[in-house]
Formats: sequence, C-alpha cells, structure tokens
Amino acid sequence: MPVSYPLRRPRTRFRPALAALTATVLAAAALTGCSDGDGPERTVDAFLAGWRSGDLGAVGFIDPTGARLPATEVAKEIKELSGELAATPPTLRRSGDAEVTKDIATAKVRVEWALPGKTTWAYDRPVRLRQGRDDQWQVIWEPQLVQEQLGEGDRLTVRRTASPRAGVLDAAGQPIVAPRQVVRVGVQPSEVTDVKALVRELDAAFKAIRPALNPPVDLADLPKRLSEADPGAFVEVVTLRDEAYRQIRSRIYDLPGTRFPTEKRDLAPTREFARALLGSVDEAQADDLAAHPDRYAKGDMVGHGGLQGRYDDRLRGTPGLTVLVQGPAGPDGTPEPTEVFRHEPQPGQPLKTTLDVATQNAADAALRGEKRRSALVAVRISDGAVLAAANGPGAAGENLAFTAQVPPGSTFKMVSALGLLDRGAVGPDSVVDCPKTFTVDGRPFKNSDDFVLGKVPFRTDFARSCNTAFASLAPKLGPDGLAVTGRTLGLEGSWDLGTDAFTGKVSANGSPVEQAAAAIGQGTTVVSPLAMAGATAAVARGRWEQPKLVLDPAPAKPAEPGPQLKAESVEPLKAMMREVVTAGTAKALADVPGGPVYGKTGTAEYDNNPAHTHAWFVGWQGDVAFAVFVEQGGSSTASAVPISERFLRALR
Repeated sequence: MPVSYPLRRPRTRFRPALAALTATVLAAAALTGCSDGDGPERTVDAFLAGWRSGDLGAVGFIDPTGARLPATEVAKEIKELSGELAATPPTLRRSGDAEVTKDIATAKVRVEWALPGKTTWAYDRPVRLRQGRDDQWQVIWEPQLVQEQLGEGDRLTVRRTASPRAGVLDAAGQPIVAPRQVVRVGVQPSEVTDVKALVRELDAAFKAIRPALNPPVDLADLPKRLSEADPGAFVEVVTLRDEAYRQIRSRIYDLPGTRFPTEKRDLAPTREFARALLGSVDEAQADDLAAHPDRYAKGDMVGHGGLQGRYDDRLRGTPGLTVLVQGPAGPDGTPEPTEVFRHEPQPGQPLKTTLDVATQNAADAALRGEKRRSALVAVRISDGAVLAAANGPGAAGENLAFTAQVPPGSTFKMVSALGLLDRGAVGPDSVVDCPKTFTVDGRPFKNSDDFVLGKVPFRTDFARSCNTAFASLAPKLGPDGLAVTGRTLGLEGSWDLGTDAFTGKVSANGSPVEQAAAAIGQGTTVVSPLAMAGATAAVARGRWEQPKLVLDPAPAKPAEPGPQLKAESVEPLKAMMREVVTAGTAKALADVPGGPVYGKTGTAEYDNNPAHTHAWFVGWQGDVAFAVFVEQGGSSTASAVPISERFLRALR
C-alpha cells in the first residue's frame, strides 16, 4: 500500500515588498478586465503555450519584488519543479478573463497532468501579472504557480502502486490461475564440493520429471555462474512447481550446496493447462517497457500471449499513483516528501471463460506423451461452449488448436458426405465403387496403402475412408457445393469468440482435379481444429452454433446460428460416423466406456510427398464433440485415434 504523508504547510518566501504589494491588492476594489488585444489575457495565453513548449521567450517575468527575471531561467525552473513529470508537460487552459485591480491582474488557470495509466491530476492555479510602465503585462513568477505546495528547490515525484491482477475464470466461475507453491532450486557456491558432479546429478534429476520439463533445464552455464558469484550468494537454477519438485526431492535435497526456498506464484492447475490459449503472466520485459512507457514500469506483471495478453488492460487494472513534493536535501538530510495527489489502485476485472477444468486436464493428459506438434479442442454440443483447448507437446506457445491453417484430410468427408446427401446424389446404401485408383484429368487418386473395396455401399466407403469413391462423386457436388455445405457447418464464418480463431477456407470453383482433391480434404481447403470441432458439433446437434469461449466480457459480434440441417441428410451421416467406430478406421474407440462414439479419421497430405501427412480425428461422445490434430502424425489410426482414446477414457 502507498504510504500516506501528512500535508505540510507550503513554505512562503515572500519578501516584505511583496507583502506590501499583496496588502495593497486586497484593499483595492476588484475590476473585471477586458479581453482586448493588449490585455493580460494575451500574456497569460502566451505563458501557458510557452510552459508546454519550454520556450517562454514571448513572455516577460518579474519576481514578487518586481525584479525582472530572464524567461530562460523561468523555463529551467519550471522543468526542475516538474521533476519526474517534466517529460509530459500538463495541458493548460485559462478559465475566463482576468480580474484587474489597477496594475495587478489575476487569471485562473486549469492545470491537468496526464499521469501513467490514463490517470489525470487536475487543479486550478492563479496566475498574477503586473502592468509595467510600458503598459506590457508581466507574469509574477513564483514556484507556487506550478503547484501551491512547491517551493524553491522542490520537485514533483511519482510513486506507483501495482493493482491486484484479476483472474481468468473457468466455467464454474473459479480462478484458473491461483496462488500455488513453487520451489526455487538454487546453489550456494561456497558449499559446493564438486561442481561437475553437482551438474551431472541435477541434470539427471530434472530429466526424470514427468511430464518432462519443456523447455528442458539448461545447466551448461552453471559452472561459470557459480565461479563468478559471491561465495554466499544464492544462484538460482530453476523454479519448479511443488509437485514436480517432490518427484525428485530425494535425489537433490542432500546434494552439497543446494538450497530450496519456497514461495507462492499465480499459476494454472498444471504447467500445460491451456497454456497457449491462456498465455502467461511475467515480469515486464524490455520491449514492453519500450513500447508502452506510460503503461508499464519495471517490476510490473504483464500478460503475454493468449487471453492474458489480449485482455491485459482489463485483468491488470489501474495502478495507484501518488504525486509527492520532494524538498531539497539540507544539513539534516532530505525531508519527508509531502503528498499532494493520490489515485488509489483499481483492481483488475476477471475474465470468465467456458473452459472446464476436468475436460482441459483430460485433453492435456491425452497430448502429454506426444512429441509432435498437436492440438485437441473439445466443444459442448448442447451450447457450443469450448471446454478444452490443448496444444502439445508440453506447454506449447502457439495455439494450433484455434489458429492452425492445415488441410483436414479425410475428416472433411463428413462435409462432402453431407453435401452429397443434401443433394440426393447418393444415399448411405447406394453402391459406390472403391477402386485402387481413380484418375481425374490425368491425376491419379489412391487409397491409403492402396486398398480396394470394390462396389460397396456408400456408408462402407465412408467408414473405410475410400478416397477413390469420394473423388468419383466430387462432380455431383458442383463447382461450389462443398463450400456451400461447409458454410452451413460454420466454416469460413466471421466468428467472435473473444480471441483469434481461423474458421477455415473451403475450395470452390476449382478445376475437376481440385474438386476431387477438395472432396477428400486436400487441395486448397484448410481448417483449424476448432473449426472442425465446431462443424462436428453442428452435425451432432443438427444445427451450427458458433463456439463460445469468453463469456464476460461478452464478444460484441458473435455469428448467428446456421440453418437447421436436413434430418434426411444429417441422420444418415450420424449413422455413418458411428460405423467408422464400429466397423471402420476408428475401431480402437469401440470399447471406450460411456455412450457410443461417433467420428471420422483423416490423413492429410501437406506437400507433394504422399508419405508426408498430418493425422486427424473428429467425433463426439455424449455432449462432447472434439477434434484431434497431429502435425506430421502419419496414419491417423497410429496417432490421432490413440490420442482420442486417451482423452475419452480420461473423461470417465
């Protein structure tokens, strides 16, 4: 809390001549001056302009005794009196005309200082002037003109008090980030007996922590730091969450020289908990201070990335400010400063989200062992609430779950199938040939591992993910039919979730080859996991609704719900997505506990090498729809489907 100092009586340094002058002024009757061109108002206005610019050459000055003062000396004194506020001169304006009594005029001036954090300190000051023998008006200069408690040699200083940072809340209204115990692992150089052995033991212990620390602890410079530090210093190595420290406590606690002070820091439930979506809160960095010197000060905690960065102003609140008059040092030391203005800190406002802790933990756990970049988004079907947004491996910084722009592969057959069913081009039991290859304008399309199904029902083509069947059906969608169907599922829409999200771009009006590629989720079609989770939820619900993430403050322009999907199309599609699990490419999910699982696997080529593929799975169980993406994940049955299984089992 800022310290409050008693107000002191301003020091008066008027000389006897000034006292006599003041008595004369008070005894005289006040007259209202006129605002003509030669009146005192012109001089006051010139003084105010010069105060702000630092150039007072157009103004004449005298001290209270009547002695002339150089304008440069007054400008210098104003700057010195302004102290820490000198770099941001106040806004100044005259309030009405001056009051004139004989050769003395007094004008009221409004002084407004723009303080950090959009705080304004405003007050009124009188500017007194005397008319000389040449009829020119001169400003009677004294320090109190800047602020009533300023005296010669004084300066204004500012003290800043950080405001309490508000939390990001989960769907239950509880803070996701809360004070949690951490252990600072460090070393006292004077007690280390064998530096190489210490580094070796610490390195092995840190590598044993599960989930693995990401980024790993780099001990390469520890010997140098120890050799350069004071013998009794605490050389910090790493700060660990208490649960991570307890895993290795027995291995490192008795190592010579190690120290383990504890403290509490504001942290999410786990190190990876929605990390890329939430962002982080760290001490202000050099670029923060350089970009926003009026907003941040050294030592401030600042949101970086994700929701913490986007809503930093709201969460951080407004810092408290105290303006003080600091007197000059004297024989008895520096006097206590006098408080002349106080603005109490205003706490930040919380940010409420739809995130569900249990679902997010399940999503993070499902990706925990994945070494490739990956993402998992879960959406509640009944209301579109985003329950989880996980990114791997570990606490990844990029929110692929919302912003990736990648081909969806065969998961997009969900959209293609809906479009074909809507147009009556095919039914679930219509026989559609699934050959080994299908050629369009000289471009061959093949199935994974070159499998052949022959002439089978369309639902089997879907369950087994037959590329050649869908490539042959692409003309029945028409030039833009895929894009039209995609839009009924929210793709390409203008969403407002309160954070950045890519809603997809669906191929339209392409060549026959491009249309065939788009029907199997290739070509120029790109999506994000969030977009596919939203589309999957729309199929399960029977109507698209924009996914929701930030509830308070509510987004300004959420997208309108989509049209009701045709029951005669969406119901067969649901049955086909169930068959993917019971008899198709996702049979590994058939025995997941809970209700029936529906879904679609996907393997997406991302360059000209067919061996280079991303892996996908989209589906739902109960009221939870989800999308899993693994960058360069190869076969979906080997990567995306096992992640989906871990996620669903963790929810039980």
